[in-house]
Amino acid sequence: MSHSLLLNLHNLACGYQDQRVVQNLNLHLNAGDIGCLLGSSGCGKTTTLRAIAGFEPVHEGEIQLAGETISRAGFTLAPEKRRIGMVFQDYALFPHLSVAENIAFGIRKYPDQARVVEELLELVNLKNLGKRFPHELSGGQQQRVALARALAPEPQLLLLDEPFSNLDGELRRKLSHEVRDILKARGTSAILVTHDQEEAFAVSDHVGVFKEGRLEQWDTPYNLYHEPLTPFVASFIGQGYFIRGRLDSPESVQTELGVLRGNRAYTWPVGCAVDVLLRPDDIVYAPDSPLQAQIVGKTFLGASTLYRLQLPTGAQLESIFPSHADHQVGASVGIRVAAEHLVLFQASGSTAAHLPAAESGVRRYSTAH
Repeated sequence: MSHSLLLNLHNLACGYQDQRVVQNLNLHLNAGDIGCLLGSSGCGKTTTLRAIAGFEPVHEGEIQLAGETISRAGFTLAPEKRRIGMVFQDYALFPHLSVAENIAFGIRKYPDQARVVEELLELVNLKNLGKRFPHELSGGQQQRVALARALAPEPQLLLLDEPFSNLDGELRRKLSHEVRDILKARGTSAILVTHDQEEAFAVSDHVGVFKEGRLEQWDTPYNLYHEPLTPFVASFIGQGYFIRGRLDSPESVQTELGVLRGNRAYTWPVGCAVDVLLRPDDIVYAPDSPLQAQIVGKTFLGASTLYRLQLPTGAQLESIFPSHADHQVGASVGIRVAAEHLVLFQASGSTAAHLPAAESGVRRYSTAH
C-alpha cells in the first residue's frame, strides 16, 4: 500500500462572499485513507468539503489533489473535472431509474459498464436488486446505491456529507462499518463530514476536530483521545472532566485526589496551576481506598455502569465501574485514580502557588455535542 500524499489543503481560507467561515486550514490525506471532518453544526466542516468538491471558491491558500492544484484564490477547477465523487445525506438518487441504471449513470460511455455495475452491486450487498427502483428500497439500501453510483467512475477521492444522518442509530452503526469495509476493499480514499463522534471513529483513519472555523487537531482517533492538543479537543472527544491541580514536578500534580504521577514530563514552571483531564476510565472503583466520592448519578451500560461522582469540594467526575459493583445514588464509594497517562493543560491566567478548596473545583469546557 503506497502512502503517497493524495489531498493537501494548505493555509486554506474559504466561505461565502467575504465571510471567512474557515481559516488557516492545513490537512493532508494519504492515498487509501479515510479522513473525517468532525464538529458541531456551523463549525466549517461542510464548507471545507464543498471547497474540496469545487462548489466553493477559496479566498486564500490552495487545495491540491494528486499533486495538481485544483483550487486557489482566483482559480477553481470545475467540479466535474476533479475526479471527485460525492455522496449526499439525501442520497439524490434518480427516482425514475432502476438501481442498476443509477449506478451506471456516471459511466454511460464505458464499454464494460455492465460488468462494473455487476461488481458494485455485489460489493454493496445488493446483488439481486439491480432491477428495483429507489422507492422500493430501505434507507440503508438507498444509501448503498448512492455509494456504488459514486464509486463507479473510480474517483480519486470520495466525499461523504453526513451520509448516515437520515438513518436511525442501529442502522447508522451497521452502515458506517459497512461503508468503511467497502471503501477499504476498493482502496478508495475518502473524506466524511459528521457531527457524530462514534461514526467518525468507526469509519476513519484520521479525524479533524473543528471549532468555529478552525481545525483544532487532525489526528488518529487514538491520539485525539489520548493526546488531545487543546482543552476543546479533550472535552469534545470522549467524556472528559477537568479538575484543578498544581504542578509539583514535571511529572506529578497535586490535586484534591492526592498526588497524580504521569509518564510524561511537562516543562511549565513548578507550582503553576493546571487543569487535569480525567476520563471515566481513569477513575477506578476501589472499595478500600481512603479517597471517597459521593454518587450523584448512574447509567447502567450492561457490561459496566457509568457513575457520576461528586468530590468533597463539589467537583464532579465520571467513572466506569464493573457492572456487578452496584451502588445507589447518594452512597459514598472508594475510588482511586489510574491515570499514568496524565493529560494536563495550563490553567488560564493563574499561577496559584497554593490551592484553596474552592478553586480546585471542576471546570467543564462547554461544547455543543
